[in-house]
Amino acid sequence: MSDRERDYAEKRDFIRMRVDTNMSLIHAGQEIEGVCLDLSSSGMQVQAPRQFSVGDLLSVRIDSEHAALKGLEAETKVVWINADGEQQKLGLIILKMS
Repeated sequence: MSDRERDYAEKRDFIRMRVDTNMSLIHAGQEIEGVCLDLSSSGMQVQAPRQFSVGDLLSVRIDSEHAALKGLEAETKVVWINADGEQQKLGLIILKMS
């Protein structure tokens, strides 16, 4: 199996949940509003209104709409980018959950 085939197969080993929810991206002390498109146990796909680079480290926060449920906070790393004008879709790998 080639590296490309293995990478694709490994991506499919994680269940993805479509969430389409607002989120905060924190990079270099700056907070940017984005949208989490989907989420898995190892990463997420987000849409951001500004440019990031592969390798950037981002803190992410998704607040819960329910008082009884804690939101999600994680340290992530940008692993891929799909640019569309001013917007970017980012693939983030979760490095640490807090």
